[in-house]
Amino acid sequence: MRTYRGQVSATLRMIVLMLLAWITPGQAGQFYEQNRVALNGYDVVAYFTVGQAVKGFSRFSADYLGSTFYFSTMNNRETFSAAPERFAPQYGGYCAFGVAKGYKATIDPESFTIVDGKLYLNYSPSVLAGWRKNISGYIRQADQNWPEVTHQAKVHE
Repeated sequence: MRTYRGQVSATLRMIVLMLLAWITPGQAGQFYEQNRVALNGYDVVAYFTVGQAVKGFSRFSADYLGSTFYFSTMNNRETFSAAPERFAPQYGGYCAFGVAKGYKATIDPESFTIVDGKLYLNYSPSVLAGWRKNISGYIRQADQNWPEVTHQAKVHE
């Protein structure tokens, strides 16, 4: 016969296991994701080719390092698939300014810069404006912080 405490303990274990099973698949990728899609579904190749944020489509998707990326055209998908490291955003697609300050933060896909052929995303237009005041210094700091920040589970919204 089980005690009340034993039943509660077993129930809590079951809840924790269910939550882990539910959360883990969404956390599998190495890039900022919502609904299991990297970068809110924006086309990372378009940042380089047209210089603006362009929403991608699920029919033009590719997986890279456990994350699903969407593209606006089949050509962009093929371009990415040939050299994903060339187009993948820095710091896993999290806010570059946030990483420079020591934490992960969500992004506004339209708040971006390309520096030396690398894509950097930021939280908002106002954060992007601050980022632009000292890009090289923030990149240096973010590069230094990223090995630690990458392991943080919390993402600031």
